[in-house]
Amino acid sequence: MKILTIIGARPQFIKASVVSKAIQAREGIHEILLHTGQHFDANMSDVFFDQLGIPRPDVQLDIHGGSHGAMTGRMLEQIEAVILSEKPDRVLVYGDTNSTLAGALAAAKLHVPVAHVEAGLRSFNMRMPEEINRILTDQVSDFLFCPTGSAVHNLEREGFGDKWAHVLKVGDVMQDAALFFAQRAMRPSDLPEVLLRRQDQVEGGKEEGRLANPFILVTLHRAENTDDPTRLAAIVKALNAVHRDVAPVLLPLHPRTRAAITRQGLELLTHTIDPVGYFEMIWLLDHCDLVMTDSGGVQKEAFFFGKACVTMRDQTEWVELVEIGANELVGADASRIEQAASRHLARPVKDDGELYGGGKAAERIVEHLLQGA
Repeated sequence: MKILTIIGARPQFIKASVVSKAIQAREGIHEILLHTGQHFDANMSDVFFDQLGIPRPDVQLDIHGGSHGAMTGRMLEQIEAVILSEKPDRVLVYGDTNSTLAGALAAAKLHVPVAHVEAGLRSFNMRMPEEINRILTDQVSDFLFCPTGSAVHNLEREGFGDKWAHVLKVGDVMQDAALFFAQRAMRPSDLPEVLLRRQDQVEGGKEEGRLANPFILVTLHRAENTDDPTRLAAIVKALNAVHRDVAPVLLPLHPRTRAAITRQGLELLTHTIDPVGYFEMIWLLDHCDLVMTDSGGVQKEAFFFGKACVTMRDQTEWVELVEIGANELVGADASRIEQAASRHLARPVKDDGELYGGGKAAERIVEHLLQGA
């Protein structure tokens, strides 16, 4: 069996890495890796692929920039040519990017079965491009690999129970990745000196590996926050208050977010560092005492490392984390953000291995692909 895997963003490489390992461990299945180039990332060097233990892409399209429609259209045309040339038995796509949708559409129009990893996720916010991508991808997919029971329920509610597509709960490949790569975590080289001193104070003691005082890990990059002056001002105000009154805030700051803060004339008083790679992010998740984010994936990763999460969004795809109390949605309300940070700091969160599959998702995906159901 020949699988064409289509990815376009750095997080998708991380997800695909664990599935690629599972593919390599099985006979009778061969993978071709296509990178659309949607998210250009200077960190995706040879070192990146060596660390993940995955091969470099077999096909590199180098398509990035432009509007959503223009980008998706160019991808669709070039992916179609690759499918016609390679003649794969399955096309495998991940998540909800423009690359995901382009790959799924190209395959479906050529009648090649589509397998969608992270199927069934819904934020119920059609203003998000990701929501449109994931809904349309699910509609043309033959194998819908759902990470959670909530995702399965979403598809059933949309009528997938009456369709010929295979709706399968397999678990979350991001948990596979987090568990597998945790042993390779690396401390960021530009961690603030004050946090380094705190770590030095406890090394050799009973709390070796933890910081002497808690810190809060924050990520802030989603357009609904950074492009809305009112929301961004409220979040910056809240983070400054949390940093002053609750615990030190460490924020790996995305250049786009930094530019938006500067453009509005806001003052961010937290600790900031440059954006970090996956292995540095794992280290921070493992060592922090609370996660605050507007990311989708970071909400789950906080849970994987036993940390409570405060999500600065109005909706989330990961509703099960809210339902079990591991995650709290606070929007961009400064008061709610500060109160939630104080309430959840250092609150432990337990994973029983049932919610996201316990790290076996990749094996289940490959098994279903080979079996054809």
